[in-house]
Amino acid sequence: MVFKVIAVFVLFLAVLTISCNAQSLKIGFYEKSCPNVEAIVKETTNTIFSRAPTLAAPILRMHFHDCFVRGCDGSILLNATGNGQAEKNAIPNLSLRGFGSIDRVKSAVEKKCPGVVSCADILALAARDAVSFLNGPSWKVPLGRRDGRVSNFSEVLSNLPPPFFNITQLIASFAVKGLNSEDLVVLSGGHTIGTSHCTSFSNRLYNFTGRGDSDPSLDSEYVPRLMSNCRQGDQTSLVEMDPGSFKTFDEDYYTLVAKRRGLFTSDSALLDDSETRAYVRRHAISSQRLKFFRDFAASMVKMGNIEVLTGNNGEIRRQCAFVN
Repeated sequence: MVFKVIAVFVLFLAVLTISCNAQSLKIGFYEKSCPNVEAIVKETTNTIFSRAPTLAAPILRMHFHDCFVRGCDGSILLNATGNGQAEKNAIPNLSLRGFGSIDRVKSAVEKKCPGVVSCADILALAARDAVSFLNGPSWKVPLGRRDGRVSNFSEVLSNLPPPFFNITQLIASFAVKGLNSEDLVVLSGGHTIGTSHCTSFSNRLYNFTGRGDSDPSLDSEYVPRLMSNCRQGDQTSLVEMDPGSFKTFDEDYYTLVAKRRGLFTSDSALLDDSETRAYVRRHAISSQRLKFFRDFAASMVKMGNIEVLTGNNGEIRRQCAFVN
């Protein structure tokens, strides 16, 4: 009983801290200091995505990975230094792409507003524009984040929920960040775009329980298809997370999960909780595109408020990969 009380109190403090930090973010934060920042970011990202549309999903993923470790402070963008390895060197982040794209956006912003806009805010805006570019929703992004000065390799695994988490672990990891079960199932909908390396789910295909079998929570008719794309031991091949529409932001992800064709264990896990399962089935049975878009936008804003640095905390980096 004492442990439960302490756990609830710790969670309350985490949510309170996130809420207090988020109060300093606001729509139109750069209205006077850099009024065209959103237009600059959108124009630059659209140019990048027009030439390389497969970079849009990685930018969204990068924002998620940034926010779950040290909050949305751009620490994912920092390079390693002589003092140790950075977040981007941790195993879950080795497959991240798009760092050069964020640098390019930052350069465009710096030309118009030097030393004003943080890399953390640029990443938040770029993630929004990535979703919009792929026919997904757009939303107003509260701004005013400052950039962190620390990026620690060792903090990634303990904060970032991996693709093999079960539903209990997922809900707990989101709760610590001030996100609830609905945020979990809604943000998981981001898996409607992009690709994954076979290594993130191949454990479900081969020798799942040590008897040469596959994960029983996967549709048995879908397993051979995945095996044909991912041979045992494959370290390099990529698989579409939402086959057939991985370049379009839509509701198809929920149809796949309802059919037990979610790529990751964490996708299948959404069917193991009554609230997340109900959300999946509602969007799989009938099209509720606008509601999903509204929900996704709201959860992205909420995630973008995690443990932000504001005011005099942190800094405004001149280059996203390096502290000043």
